[in-house]
Amino acid sequence: MMMRSQSAQAAGGSAPAPITTDRPRRVGPGAVTSVKPTDGGGQNRHRCPPLHSRPSMTALRIAVLISGSGSNMSAIADHFEDRDDVEIGIVLSDRPDVAGLDRAEAAGLPTEVIDWRAFPNREAFTTAVCDAVEACGCTFMVLAGFMRILAPEAVERFPGRILNIHPSLLPSFPGAHAVEEALDHGVKVTGVTIHVVDELVDNGPILAQEAIDVLDGDDAETLHARIQAVEHRLYPRVVADFVLGRLEQR
Repeated sequence: MMMRSQSAQAAGGSAPAPITTDRPRRVGPGAVTSVKPTDGGGQNRHRCPPLHSRPSMTALRIAVLISGSGSNMSAIADHFEDRDDVEIGIVLSDRPDVAGLDRAEAAGLPTEVIDWRAFPNREAFTTAVCDAVEACGCTFMVLAGFMRILAPEAVERFPGRILNIHPSLLPSFPGAHAVEEALDHGVKVTGVTIHVVDELVDNGPILAQEAIDVLDGDDAETLHARIQAVEHRLYPRVVADFVLGRLEQR
């Protein structure tokens, strides 16, 4: 049993030497540049950096998990910029030096890298991710182009509190190549699905869907661009409504 966001891949294999970065970010177990790593048991002690924007004692905190450009993360950050009921407590990436981290820092958001390559297996990686999210006081995870499989521990520690967005009308075209498969099958309509994550891949209760026409002459790039435009509009609103209890799981 496992869970993942869209286009997920497994963490595993032998751990390489720790990766270094010039930025004050965590880059794997024990490789910390801005936080002292230890506990007596050899585990990292996670500390969330303070928010550069207006901190709130009452706002609900979400963790946004990314692996790449962070365009959905930026849309979510813009949505919550002038609000005091929900805030992004951490933008967490599974690898260093991706554009999404630069976008987050430009928006004044704290960032952390937990490099999946530095962990021996998916279970250890998942534990580190969950620990970092909890250490920042975040009660929800929002997967925004996060490209890793998480072990069942994530659902156990955040039951019903992990959201994912997928570029198809689930249950059609689950998995890593939804846009390409929609084109290959010749469908006339595809879309966007936002759902609560459970132990299965691209599964779980659906919170929102929006259909998108497939146009004559579409290729993966043009179709995906229109899908992303819908994602950027829909995901922030659904995240806000769900976190604030305005949406029920079906």
